[in-house]
Amino acid sequence: MAPHDALRSLAAYASYVAAIGARPTVQRSTLVVWSDSPYTGVAEGEIHLAKGFRLRVREELDFEAGLITAYGYEVYRREERLYWYDDFPHPNDPALAPTTHTISMFRPTSNETVFPLRR
Repeated sequence: MAPHDALRSLAAYASYVAAIGARPTVQRSTLVVWSDSPYTGVAEGEIHLAKGFRLRVREELDFEAGLITAYGYEVYRREERLYWYDDFPHPNDPALAPTTHTISMFRPTSNETVFPLRR
């Protein structure tokens, strides 16, 4: 299932999240999706990958519009936070102020693929 198709409903997104946890590169996942409305949902948890990599996820979902309306992603190698993505404005940081969506500065030290983050 393509990620944009997953945003059609809670059931579709829950299936998408379950499929992520079944990937061979995922060692374990605590990522869950819940909702108390047929139109919105929340995805939250961590995806643990090989070599000590961990992706922490928090998403607010709008199934009616088919959008991720708010998000935060953090990537760690063991306890070290390598980089993060969030949707908060950062007007007091000149490097981040011109962007609506923040991507921290990150320079990979190897050819390792952490996890493809797509919105």
